[in-house]
Amino acid sequence: MGNKLYVGNLPYSVRDGDLEQAFSAFGQVSSAKVMMERDTGRSKGFGFVEMGTDAEAQAAISGMNGQSMGGRDLVVNEARPMEARPPRSGGFGGGRRDGGGFGGGEGQFRSPYGTGRRRDDRGGY
Repeated sequence: MGNKLYVGNLPYSVRDGDLEQAFSAFGQVSSAKVMMERDTGRSKGFGFVEMGTDAEAQAAISGMNGQSMGGRDLVVNEARPMEARPPRSGGFGGGRRDGGGFGGGEGQFRSPYGTGRRRDDRGGY
């Protein structure tokens, strides 16, 4: 059993200090972190709490799992290591080996009608 806990189903109004205060009833809280959206600064609705000992962590799981906070029932369990995600592919021009991007090749513009002819200097096909 580890002493790092996952805390899910948090109300979006909960911040680090609120989490630390709630879990301090079960022992020493080494750290408490609510995960936030990078772009908006809004809570993601989950966080992590690190307790001082494994026994305190177990007591916090028993005491807080299923308890209501801000009208939501918390999910508290032992944190698991983050799983590696596969690399992202696609997007705007990335990951293609056939000329990439939108045009498909050097100086070549494709007709929306699928003819595949090169555009001449006057802009026609």
